[in-house]
Amino acid sequence: MEIIRDVGEKGQVVIPIDIRILLGLKNKSKVVFEVKGNEVKIKSKKEENWLKQFLRYQKKGKSLTLKELKKIEEESYDLP
Repeated sequence: MEIIRDVGEKGQVVIPIDIRILLGLKNKSKVVFEVKGNEVKIKSKKEENWLKQFLRYQKKGKSLTLKELKKIEEESYDLP
């Protein structure tokens, strides 16, 4: 699918409704911009970040190692 949009004077581009539906984007949703060369990939960002996940583990009485925390943090971002 290829859709062409104009860039506004403030550098903004509207994400078409078809794509917002496909990605499950709603008001205040987070998106990730991944730049490789002259291409940009836009992905939906999961709502749950590593801190929320960490706090959830703490509430359950589980302790996490530093290695486990790093893994959670790395999985929460798809950027290099």
